[in-house]
Amino acid sequence: MSQDLKIGVTIRIVALPAYLKTADPMPMLLPPSRLELGAIGVITDRKPGNYWVVKFDRSSFLLEDRYLEVVAA
Repeated sequence: MSQDLKIGVTIRIVALPAYLKTADPMPMLLPPSRLELGAIGVITDRKPGNYWVVKFDRSSFLLEDRYLEVVAA
């Protein structure tokens, strides 16, 4: 995407994936109902394949950039 995604940026969920993948050393797949549209998080790392580690209140998840939108400062 043309967004300026980088570590430390606050983002918002604009669409939910079919499932969520935790960013744990031993990742788990979870239903997308663990997050809701509009949830706010902070990018903490970048992974190969346009995946970002996003820290939310509950946990950290791996999400593709197409599900994210930068929150205007």
